[in-house]
Amino acid sequence: MDIKKLFFTVIHLRLIQVFSRVTFRLFKPSPKVISLNTRNVETKGFLPLKKPSMYGPSSFIFLNELHEFDNLDMWNNSSVSKLWLYNLHYFDDLNASEYEKRKEWHLNLIDRWIDENPPGKGVGWDPYPISLRIVNWIKWYYNGNQLCSKALDSLAVQASYLSKRLEYHLLANHLFANAKALIFAGIFFEGKEADKWIEKGLSILNKEIPEQILQDGGNFERSPMYHSIMIEDMLDLICLAQNCRNPLLSFEKVSEWKEITCKMLHWLNAMCHSDSQISLFNDAAIGIAPEYDQLSYYAERLGIGTLEASSGLIDLKESGYISYKNEDYSLIVDAGNIGPDYQPGHAHADTLSFELSVNKKRIIVDSGTSCYGTGAERLRQRSTDAHNTISIDGFDSSEIWGGFRVARRAKIIERKIEKKENSIVIRASHDGFRRRNIEIGNHIRTWILEKKRVTLIDTIEGKGMHYIKSNLHFHPEIELSLNGKVLLALYSGNIFCKLFLDETMEVIIEDSTYHPQFGAAIRNKKLVIKKNSVLPFTFKTIIEI
Repeated sequence: MDIKKLFFTVIHLRLIQVFSRVTFRLFKPSPKVISLNTRNVETKGFLPLKKPSMYGPSSFIFLNELHEFDNLDMWNNSSVSKLWLYNLHYFDDLNASEYEKRKEWHLNLIDRWIDENPPGKGVGWDPYPISLRIVNWIKWYYNGNQLCSKALDSLAVQASYLSKRLEYHLLANHLFANAKALIFAGIFFEGKEADKWIEKGLSILNKEIPEQILQDGGNFERSPMYHSIMIEDMLDLICLAQNCRNPLLSFEKVSEWKEITCKMLHWLNAMCHSDSQISLFNDAAIGIAPEYDQLSYYAERLGIGTLEASSGLIDLKESGYISYKNEDYSLIVDAGNIGPDYQPGHAHADTLSFELSVNKKRIIVDSGTSCYGTGAERLRQRSTDAHNTISIDGFDSSEIWGGFRVARRAKIIERKIEKKENSIVIRASHDGFRRRNIEIGNHIRTWILEKKRVTLIDTIEGKGMHYIKSNLHFHPEIELSLNGKVLLALYSGNIFCKLFLDETMEVIIEDSTYHPQFGAAIRNKKLVIKKNSVLPFTFKTIIEI
């Protein structure tokens, strides 16, 4: 084990994470046999936002992988990824589109899960899948389906077990999901224990919402995908609260949640391209979370006004992103820190990267995320070279390692936006390379935005001879043609943009892969701009639309 990496990772953890990690591993509660009555609550209006994942009574597709569920070993089958198994235990299909047509499949699957997953045993009893499953079963029930007495008893046992297994060692989106599930279970059942679940869930959310939702409306983990998931969580909580009339979920609390959710929708709109799909910064993939249009419709159904899509410059200051859209192109810039210091598990080494769409077509893309785990491909997809930014001497801007770890991480030193008569100038810098080699100074990147042109100016401060490498990743449907130091980006034979490259740099086109969804690897091309140079050094790239 690399002690240095471990040290620079652990020093950022909170004491509650360290303590809880020990207790979580050493002390596992025994599931409590419990049977509770349900409250007489009529709650309707939960929208089926998920895509179907069940293609037969025992056939499932998650992460673009189809598996037949033919025996009880499938619940914990080590031959498939843990993330795939987690999805199997979520029961998302109960609230996917046209779920009514699969009612018998769902009833049989619930019955099977109870029989084949004894309390406290296996992947399905990890806190995160418990949390999502509790909510899915309850939403399915409230949408007009029935749970038998065996299922109701199981649901109570799951909620009781979860209440003693909260993920304080991880915090962030996991703890948020735990809290949501406790509130759903507490509203669903009646009695003193159920009331304690509501109180505990609300206590967590009262602390986590102000921390996890930044002032600009963005989720503090800086992932558009997880941000979208959290919007659905907020909308579900608002829907539940507006219907149940529980005094613990007051009108003032619901109004506060609505105001926050409106800001979250504004943030998501700014982070989507003109195809209405999310940008792929950090751990983000299309097809996992509901889309903006779905979430906006759900919000309107709940009486939450949404802001109209806006063009021009949007500075999402607290989360660090900057979005600029005009009639010709959309540019989204990552000019912020990688995420919360104590939980950067979904962060990539992508500081000062960007995405570009032209005429509603994605051109320069983030490479995306196709897998979790601890393998080499996961590490590559999180690396600086997998993004549209600079690496120096092979160093990543932040020291990513493992599947979800970051040791030394880049910090934004300067970030400013200047509006001029015919242009907007964005300037940002970070110190990530300086943390790895004292000879290397800050990386400074300037974007000059004009009506039909984006100019990139990269400066690396420091001293000594160093290897500078800049990558630009292109959408798989984009064909590249390099003539000297001019690159044409074509789609269906039409030139979408031209890149005028610095005469002092070596430029080549390399094969790469694009991962817009989990389980997907699509061949694409990337432009590599490189040079061995004495620092400080500056070079320019002009993108003409």
